[in-house]
Amino acid sequence: MDYRRIISGAMALTIAAAMTGCAGSDKGEKSENKESTTAASTTASTAEETTEPSTEPEPPHPVDCDDPNAITFDDGDFSFASVNEDDVDSAKGTLEIAEVEGNKMLRFKDSGTNFADGTVQKIKIDAVKLLSPENLAKVRSIELDVYADATAEDYENEDGEKLKAPGWIGGGGGANVAGDKWCEFKEWSGGEYNFEMSGASHVTFKFLLADSGECWDESMDEAVMQIMRWGAQNEGNMYIDNIVFLDSDGNSLPIEKTAGGSAEESTDSAEAADTTLSTEDDIDKIIASGIAEGEKIAAEAQKQAEEAIAETSKMTE
Repeated sequence: MDYRRIISGAMALTIAAAMTGCAGSDKGEKSENKESTTAASTTASTAEETTEPSTEPEPPHPVDCDDPNAITFDDGDFSFASVNEDDVDSAKGTLEIAEVEGNKMLRFKDSGTNFADGTVQKIKIDAVKLLSPENLAKVRSIELDVYADATAEDYENEDGEKLKAPGWIGGGGGANVAGDKWCEFKEWSGGEYNFEMSGASHVTFKFLLADSGECWDESMDEAVMQIMRWGAQNEGNMYIDNIVFLDSDGNSLPIEKTAGGSAEESTDSAEAADTTLSTEDDIDKIIASGIAEGEKIAAEAQKQAEEAIAETSKMTE
C-alpha cells in the first residue's frame, strides 16, 4: 500500500474542505453587511424626510435694543413726539403707546384713510427735549426701527389674493438744521406680505453735510427729526421704536429729557390738579361758612345772656 499517496490525498481533501468553509463564511458576512448597509440607508432616508424644513413662513417679531441710550418707550413717555398734519399730503392720526408681544412702541394711529387717500404718515421728534445742548451738536446720525400693520384686507398679492398685510413699507425723513435749513435723509424700505404686523425696518438717517454746518447746534430751541411713511399698499398704522442718537464715531449719546410724561399722563395730571384745587376751594368755603355760622350763634347767645341779665335786674329792684 502506498501510504504516501493516501496521506497526500487526505491532505488535499482537508485543504479543499477548509477553503469551502471560508468561502461560505465570507459569503455570510457579506450578506449581513449588505443588509446592515441597506437598513442604515433606509433609516437615514427616513430621517431626512422627517427633518425637512417647513415651507410655511414664520411671523416676524419685534426686535430688542440693548443700547443703554436707546429710546424704547418702555416708560410710556412720548412728550417729545408729535404728528405733522400741517402739510397738504399729511395723513391724519394720533400718537399713542402700543404694546406688541410685550414690547412697547410709539404708534401713529391712522384715521383709516391713509391708503385710500394716498397720504403720508409723519411723526416729528424734537431732539432738544432729549439731548443736552452740547450733545445735540454732536449728533451725526440717528437710528430707529420702523414697523407697520394692516387694519384692512386691501393688499393684493401677485396671485390676486386680498390679504390683511401691509405689503411694501417705506418712506424717508428729514430734519431742520442750523441756519433755518431743511436736511433730507436717505429713503428707507421694507415689507411684509403675509402677516398683519411687519417686522422691523432698521432705518439710519445721516447728516451727510455736517462738516458744512448742516446739522444741529447748541443754540437751537427746536431740533426736529421727521420720520415719514409713504406709498402704503393697505390701510394701517406706523410704529417706531429704539431711537438712538450717534456721534461721528458711532457712539450713542445719553438721553437727558427736559419734559417728561406722556400726553395722557399730562392730561391726567391737569385733571388731578383741577380736582385738588376744587377740593381746596370747597374746604375753604366750608371753613368760612362754619366760622360765620359760629359767629352768628355766639352773637345770638350773647344777646340772650344780656337779656337774661337785664330781666334779673328788674326782678331784684
